[in-house]
Amino acid sequence: MPTTQPSHADDRTNVGRELPGPLVLCADDYAVHAPASAGILELARRQRLSATSVMVLSPRWAEDAAPLRELRDQIDVGLHLDFTSQMACDAGFGRSVGGMMWRSLWPLGQSLRQQWREAIEQQCDAFEHHWRHAPDHMDGHQHVQQFPGLRDLVLEVLQHRYGHGERRAWLRVSRVGQSDVKAAIITRWGAQLWARQLKAAGWRGLAPLRGAYDFTGGRDLYARRMRGWLSQARLDGGMIMCHPAKSVYPGDDIGDARAWEYEYLSSDVFAHDLSATGLQLVRGSALHLPS
Repeated sequence: MPTTQPSHADDRTNVGRELPGPLVLCADDYAVHAPASAGILELARRQRLSATSVMVLSPRWAEDAAPLRELRDQIDVGLHLDFTSQMACDAGFGRSVGGMMWRSLWPLGQSLRQQWREAIEQQCDAFEHHWRHAPDHMDGHQHVQQFPGLRDLVLEVLQHRYGHGERRAWLRVSRVGQSDVKAAIITRWGAQLWARQLKAAGWRGLAPLRGAYDFTGGRDLYARRMRGWLSQARLDGGMIMCHPAKSVYPGDDIGDARAWEYEYLSSDVFAHDLSATGLQLVRGSALHLPS
């Protein structure tokens, strides 16, 4: 069975790979709706995940934080910074992901900088209020954390709020280690410069990222995709993102995909697939990440 006990990243370089290679498996979108939270909680309890990212703009976050706190010592819990969901739009600062990408092509005016920085601060406040702790990590819904313009503000807030502690959060660098158009777009929209900014400022970035797909194909195809991602991760570790939910939630555009992801990740088949690769699920906070 997989475990989330700490492992040393340097162990991956041992001749013959006699020791398990570390891998972070992160479930995005905790609290987006009840089935997502239920599925992520169940997978975490069964040690099928080593991290989750929270959508704190959801009205469920206050309620769903309590059972997640019971798993504080088992998985990393981070902020899934949101600027592109309907919840972000309802809050007055959100845009479509295409709109965010388009707006990031030229410098932000002072008014928009202030609005976006306040939105980041508010989401950090909401996370801390119910989690009762600083985030273990931070990433972004649809990878907004590394978009031009916004990433500068994210780093400013990180430095201001969390830059003085001994245990700094780790940051997702969405440099997608896959050969397809979606992966290329995600990577090219800021991954390289984001990684450089984090390194220069002394923050730990985790890459490569895998798990990007078009949310089609069903459980069997998802299982084949996961086997491919696991096989690739044997070479360079990093992390795999997933979006599981215990059941389909009405109105969720990727509801079917969430359900088949949960079915596979909770199955004995996934446990076997993970074991067969020689990978070990670990918390990003336990890795010796470069800074």
